Formats: sequence, C-alpha cells, structure tokens
Amino acid sequence: MPAEQVLIVEADAEKGLQLQAIVAFLETGEVSVAAPGQWSEHAVDELKMIILGGAAAEEAAALAAWAPRVPLFLVGGEGELPEGVLARLDEPLNHAQLLSAFHRGDIYRQSTNPHESNARLAQVLVGNSPAMVMVRRLIEQVADSEANVLILGESGTGKEVVASALHHLSSRRERAFVPVNCGAIPGDLLESELFGHEKGAFTGAITARQGRFELAEGGTLFLDEIGDMPMPMQVKLLRVLQERTFERVGSNKPISADVRVVAATHRDLEERIGAGEFREDLFYRLNVFPIEMPSLRERAEDIPLLATELLARLERQGRGTTRLTPAAMSSLSRYPWPGNVRELANVMERLVIMYPEGVVDYAELPAKYQMEGTDTTPPLNMAEPAPAPVAAAAPAPSPAAGLPAGGIDLKEHLAQLEQAFIQQALDEADGVVAHAAKRLGMRRTTLVEKVRKYGLQREE
Repeated sequence: MPAEQVLIVEADAEKGLQLQAIVAFLETGEVSVAAPGQWSEHAVDELKMIILGGAAAEEAAALAAWAPRVPLFLVGGEGELPEGVLARLDEPLNHAQLLSAFHRGDIYRQSTNPHESNARLAQVLVGNSPAMVMVRRLIEQVADSEANVLILGESGTGKEVVASALHHLSSRRERAFVPVNCGAIPGDLLESELFGHEKGAFTGAITARQGRFELAEGGTLFLDEIGDMPMPMQVKLLRVLQERTFERVGSNKPISADVRVVAATHRDLEERIGAGEFREDLFYRLNVFPIEMPSLRERAEDIPLLATELLARLERQGRGTTRLTPAAMSSLSRYPWPGNVRELANVMERLVIMYPEGVVDYAELPAKYQMEGTDTTPPLNMAEPAPAPVAAAAPAPSPAAGLPAGGIDLKEHLAQLEQAFIQQALDEADGVVAHAAKRLGMRRTTLVEKVRKYGLQREE
C-alpha cells in the first residue's frame, strides 16, 4: 500500500493543530497529530512523512527506530540534528520549506524502500532466456565497480530496475539511489533539478534547494532518458563527470560529487550523435559498460514465468488469486508486447481486478490479447512440472449418440462434461482433492482452480 499519511508529533497541542493546518494546505492525503509516546498507534506502512515538533525532539531516536524508511523532519531547534532526522525545518514553517521537504522525502523513500525495488527486480529480471541470463551476468560483473553504465532498451523493458539492481549490489548500497527522468523535466528546470539552486538564483527561488547530485552523494544517480537531455545540459553534465565537482545555480562555490552515474535511454544515441543532437564525448563517458535490455517479444519464452510472478506478487498484496490456463498463457506468449514488461504487468493487474478468485481462459482474455493459432499446449518455462502419467488411462468416450441435427455449442458441452466428471471424482474421493486429482490425471493445483471456477464443493 503506498504511503499516504503525514504524521505530526508535537507535545504542545495548540502548536500541533497549527502545524496540521499548514501541512494540510499542501498535502492531499491525511494529516494526523499525535502526542509524544502515542504515535505507535499509526500504521507505519501508510506514512509518507513524520514531522516532529521541537517540543518533542527527544522522541527522534524512537521514531527513527520505529519507522526507519519514513523521512523524519524536525521543526525548529539548533545545533546538531538528532540521529535519524533527515533535515530541520525552520520556524515559522512556510510553503517553500514544505515543498522542499516533500521533495526530499520522496527521494528518501525511493532510495530506502527495498520492498519496492525487490518487487520491480522480480518483475523484470525473471527469465531463463539467453538474453536475460546475459543481463544478470553483466549486472553481477559491473555492479561493484565504479564504472559508468549505460542501459539501452525499449520503453517498458525495465531499465530502472537494472539500475536499482546495480546500486543494491554495489558498495554504495547503504547510500541513496536517486532516479531522475531527464525527458520529463523541462530543459530550463533540469539544471536546478540536478545541481540545486541558491535563494534568489531566479524568479521563484525563494529558498535554497539541494539538487539530485547532492541527494545522491555517496550513492548512485540514475539519469533515465539521457537521450532527451538538451545540448546545453549535456555540456554541464560532461564537466561534472570529468571534474567531479559542480555548482548550484546562482553560486560559484564548487561542491564535490562522489556519485556513481548510471544512465539509460530508449533512443539510438549514435544516430543522435550523427544528427548533432547528442555529444559524442558525453556518449563515450557514459558508455563505459553498456547493458542492453531485450524487448519482451525477443524473449517470449520468459512470458509464462513473468506472468506467474506478477500474479503471485498481486496475490501477496491481497489483490486476489488469479490463474491462467495453458491456452491463455499460450495466447499471451504469441502477442508482440509493444509495451514490454510494463504492458504485461498492466494486463495481469487488469485480469486480477476482473477475475480476483478465478481461472482465466483464452476466452476471458481482453480481445486484443486473443491471438489466433493459440493451442492448449502449456508454454515453456511453466513453474509447475507436469503430472506423472496415469497408469491405465481409460479410452475417451465416443459420441455414440451422434451430433445433433441443429449442432451444439462444443465449448459449453465440454465444460459441462468436465464439470460433471470433476464433481463425480470429488464425490468418489469423499471430497479429498488430492485423491480426485489422481483419478482425473491432473495436478492438484489445476483441479483446485477448476473447482473454484465451477463453484463445486470440496474438502479443504
């Protein structure tokens, strides 16, 4: 569940209400106030930020231990910050300070939430295809070096997940992983976003602000969509990579940059170099160790494993237990997936919403993903092994009565036949699913899915 709540801890009840009113003016989520010692009643996984009033500063260590991945800010006071406090907010609290705090808090949560990183890693780096085996091998080889890495690949292939994996496998793992999308920030704001600015550096700069390089100090800065970076910024980035120093906008004071840079793009940078849209010297600075993420259509054999993992992740989140039949999985494996893993994740979430406790067959897939030529053969890489063959399988019944003159709905007829046989097997096995599955020559989990699909009675 995403963090939504801002918690204010303040001993002075009146001051706590004042802080609540100020924060609520900017924050769309819930803003709560708790007295010292009473904050543990709140759910940690729902917290976006904790603001600690000066009158309750002695609570800082306990709060930091209770919610280590939630950014903690202290209002007022002087001297050294208590352990666990991310930054100090000066009194009186104002609009600019809070905006800056929310910004820093977002970065902090992104860099310290291993569950989110591990989930993305599981989504994208799952697969036994040669291409994915190579990607994992390259990550292991370069992760603990200081080399700049350039990740190439189409949108939705998981480039940020690779960057996160590089960081968490490196010696910088205890420091921040700071992502920034160079294509999503207007060119005139990108310099301030990367390098920060001083108060009064430009119109609207009413307070000083750290940039992403400072926030990533000692850690990893991930520059996504580097191919969309404007040429003037490319020059400034090249200087930072060469000299390991930079200045905030509006300042001439150099700041050292102990930062590992990982960049990514879906564009052909060599083509952009030829068109005069990307600097060749910056390309060679970034392209020390390239890693190319394959598109999903290039590793279609991984789709069953990926889909199974995505459904399992949604199940762990309490979203529902949804399964795919071999025919549905085969159809998904034939689809070209222009949106890559991101599109597959969206489809799995859609199916879980539509069939939260069901089994999705070919006919239940959205029409776009019903690929012609699909058969019912289980695709490669299915996680569950095939059942042992039945020792003496009975011959299939023959249609003694013949086909009715008016024809039949074969799919419906077979479904009714399957349902009848499953119910008979359950009755004869006294409701014990394992015994019934053996009689029917199928996996126990497959039978459980069909029992759920048809709403039959079984013994738990």
